[in-house]
Amino acid sequence: MAYSGLQDYDGRYIQWGMTELASPLRLPCGATLPNRIAKSAMSEVLGDPTTGAPTPQLDRLYERWGAGGAGLLITGHVIVDPDGRGEPGNVVVTDRQHLDALARWAAAAQRHGARLWMQLNHAGRQAPRRLTRQPVAPSPIAVRGFAGAFARPRELTDAEIRALIERFATSAAVAKEAGFAGVQLHAAHGYLISQFLSARTNQRDDAWGGDAARRQQFLLAIVRAVRAAVGPAFPIGVKLNSADFQRGGFTIEEAMDVARALEAAGVDLLEISGGNYERPAMAGSGELPRIERATSREREAYFLDYARQIRAVTTLPLMLTGGMRTRATMQAVIGGGDVDVVGLARPLTVAPSLPADLLAGRVDGAPVVTIRSRVRKLDDALQVFWYQEQLHRIARGEEPDLRLGAFGALWRGLRATMMPVGRAAPIAPATPTVPA
Repeated sequence: MAYSGLQDYDGRYIQWGMTELASPLRLPCGATLPNRIAKSAMSEVLGDPTTGAPTPQLDRLYERWGAGGAGLLITGHVIVDPDGRGEPGNVVVTDRQHLDALARWAAAAQRHGARLWMQLNHAGRQAPRRLTRQPVAPSPIAVRGFAGAFARPRELTDAEIRALIERFATSAAVAKEAGFAGVQLHAAHGYLISQFLSARTNQRDDAWGGDAARRQQFLLAIVRAVRAAVGPAFPIGVKLNSADFQRGGFTIEEAMDVARALEAAGVDLLEISGGNYERPAMAGSGELPRIERATSREREAYFLDYARQIRAVTTLPLMLTGGMRTRATMQAVIGGGDVDVVGLARPLTVAPSLPADLLAGRVDGAPVVTIRSRVRKLDDALQVFWYQEQLHRIARGEEPDLRLGAFGALWRGLRATMMPVGRAAPIAPATPTVPA
């Protein structure tokens, strides 16, 4: 095995080689990832805004990413209920209606050997008012701020909760039939599953809330239903907040407990992230608490300290996303045993072949991009729409443009959010296959 010496960011000299990043990873279900670099989820908003079907633009985008060297590609959130969309242009999968288009998407992404997983999600209270007049949530607690863009949600009934669990299972079964290599359940960033996990947004006192154990039950019931729908050999991942970074919200101690429960439930890969719309730590905009005397590695990998705490209580394969930009940091977190997979998102919108270039030693890290105004909340929007415009360029068959103006991208993004959208369907009655 060939190794190259690296000066560790902690000041210790140890040896790691590219073999760690390039080595395959066997998951608990028996499936294998070709290497340890993943393209983590970004919302593409490239679905048909009326039907929710995947489009040829998604095929083109993911074929480019699939040829770029990442072993795992995770889609942006695919919505399991039309009333749970987060943006116009989300792909919506509730049945086999779009099976042919989904199959083309899966085939294009996996043509060069990458594995494509469908991320399944429901926005819950984070569904914008213009898409969902009456969003649903565990409890009727509104999203604060955003100038009224989000309506106060209605509390879900027990029957509706069970129906939504079945919708996740149905969507997962469709993903498998279409040729996707796995699914990921989005239980982070303040979306519906995350809302059930947090005491701040789940104030129920029934089977789905009231204490930390019952707040886990929605997620665990979805895992069980999805496993029953896809079988034992199909990978199921979960994206989990390490914390909400809000008083009274989801904590790292609760995340550790959830990780233990997910391991027992047979999950195959746990991705560590954090934050929500009110506290967007996942955006890297300064929302994380400062780590005193942090190493360069910890400053680059936003959630590394939390991943280490979760690693201490579970043998689940872990994926870490957020802030990693240099090959040295990626090698360090994999070679040091902190996590098993590193997730890259925004860097792949400006350098779609970055994983292959990192693995071949052609580059030391991602291109440096600085998008900054003097207003933090404006910075968040500028970054979202600037990177989204870059992936839209790739989807059109163009190259990324590092000279792209941030405010022009913001204007185009805001205009796109006003596109016409289709009407949402009501939540269907539950079928009797969900465990109590």
